[in-house]
Amino acid sequence: MKLEVVVLPVSDVDRAKQFYERLGWRLDADFALDPEYRVVQFTPPESEASIIFGTGLTTSAPGSSQGLQLTVFDIEEARDALVQAGADVSEIFHDATGVFHHAGTKDRVPGPHPERADYSSFASFEDPDGNGWIVQEIKTRLPGR
Repeated sequence: MKLEVVVLPVSDVDRAKQFYERLGWRLDADFALDPEYRVVQFTPPESEASIIFGTGLTTSAPGSSQGLQLTVFDIEEARDALVQAGADVSEIFHDATGVFHHAGTKDRVPGPHPERADYSSFASFEDPDGNGWIVQEIKTRLPGR
């Protein structure tokens, strides 16, 4: 099985569409089938999974998706690109445990992981509704990944 799509709850479909377009994500579809049902799909660069948002797709509250994860080869380059695209991105951080990251901003230590260990350096941003994204640096994947 592969993860194919994640549904994001948004309050303003056109505002969300503009945001993800500015990030440089590929627009795959925008189907407005009637006033109460619209499907917009974007795929991040180099990703096999996509996001979908629109009207009549979810009962979740706008902005309630948190911890959505993007992986990149170079966290500094990715952060700079997101900032240039207009996203309000956190500074790069690592977790005090040196492992993953806590929810919210608990135990964030400024700067990339001191050893630049894979899976250990992060940045975060939100879309206009507050759906939360985490960007994680991975240069060499664990075996089997």
